[in-house]
Formats: sequence, structure tokens, C-alpha cells
Amino acid sequence: MGLTTAVVVETAAQMLDERDGEGVNVASLAERLGVKPPSLYKHVDGMPGLRRGVMLRAKAELAEALGRAAIGKARDDAVRSAAMAYREWATAHPAQYRMAMRAPVSGDHEDEDVSATLVEVLYTILSGYRIAEEDLVDAARFFRATLHGFVDLETTGAFQLPRSLERSYERSIASLTSALHSWGEP
Repeated sequence: MGLTTAVVVETAAQMLDERDGEGVNVASLAERLGVKPPSLYKHVDGMPGLRRGVMLRAKAELAEALGRAAIGKARDDAVRSAAMAYREWATAHPAQYRMAMRAPVSGDHEDEDVSATLVEVLYTILSGYRIAEEDLVDAARFFRATLHGFVDLETTGAFQLPRSLERSYERSIASLTSALHSWGEP
């Protein structure tokens, strides 16, 4: 059948997004893949292993999307492109997005590595602002909190006022870049 761990995890990730995180289990995944549930245990360690696999994949995909968006750009252009990619990826993959926002599990080297990659992408995006090394963690947290706050509220349906979400997001990004300029070294 060509069933691999990657295929199992990718299919589970798609199902999670389609169902907004609900109703995905080993039985429903096996049905989607056209196999019996025991066949999946060769590839994942039950639901905990499946969730972990999707989370690792989601973090890696988000890091790749942000990095790809910022390639060849600097400062405001890099932040704007990454912010747009962030929102696009998060709204296209709402259940995976929630999983990607989790801090790495201590001692899980794969999770620590993929999470570190995501942080390094953010540091690279922020590097054009010449932010002091001791302030870089704060700047990355500010970047993430700004984007996450907007995207989380948007994806949960909290923005109901009659104002363009695009305009609001653009203004959030403009405020973010303005603030980052003030953090940079003179």
C-alpha cells in the first residue's frame, strides 16, 4: 500500500484540519487510509505518537513557511512577508497551528530541535533590526505574541466588528515593525 510514517502523519494532519481537531482517532485514520487499525501501529505509537508526529510536522511546516516567505528580504519586508505567511498557514491549518504553538517537551530531542529551528527562523527574520542579543528573546516573543494574538482571535471567530480584518492585520504588522525599529541598536 506504500504506507509510511510520513503518509500516516500527513493524513492525520489533514484530517485534523478538516475536522478542526475533532473526531480523529486511530480507527478513523485507518478507515481514511483503507487499512485496519493495527496496521497503523507499525508507524505510530497510538494516539500519543500520532499527535506527536503531527505536532513535529506542524512546527517544521510553519518554520519552513516563515523562512520561505522571508528569503531575500530584510527588516520590514521580511517581517511583513513572514507575518502574512504565518497568518495564511495558521488559517489554512487551524488544528495543526494549535499544536505548533506548544513549547517543546523537555527531553524530546526531535521536538527541541524542530522548535529551535522555528526560533532560529524568527531570529533570522529579526536580524535586520540589529536588536541586541540580550533583547532578541524578548523581540521574538513580541513578534510571536502579536501574530498569535491576532490569528488566534481570528480563527476562533472573536473578531465580529464590521471592520476589514485585512486592514487590522496590516496595521498590527505596521505597529510591530515600528516597535522593532525602536528596539534596534543605534
